[in-house]
Amino acid sequence: MTGKLDYQWHLRQVMATRGMFSTTDITPLLAERGIELSSSQVYRLVVERPERLSLKILMALLDILDCTMDDLIEPVAVAGTTLKRKAVGSDAGVGSLRPKRARIAPVNE
Repeated sequence: MTGKLDYQWHLRQVMATRGMFSTTDITPLLAERGIELSSSQVYRLVVERPERLSLKILMALLDILDCTMDDLIEPVAVAGTTLKRKAVGSDAGVGSLRPKRARIAPVNE
């Protein structure tokens, strides 16, 4: 008997490898492809693991990020347990992929 199948969602990591560190970075790119999502919908799509996903949104993400479904969705065999979700706002595995810290220069008057 085979174990249950589950998956891991890697959108946040794929975005980070492309220099997109904010959930708002992807909103205008989705809009260019005819997909209008609210800021909270985009945030949930990036930060959380979607249970349902429109194929139009998936195809737009693949086009925007120039990746394959294997890059975004990783099937995982689970032996009787489900994966635990990380808390919203916790480090979701982007590791050393962080934006450069801004420097604030004094204003000369």
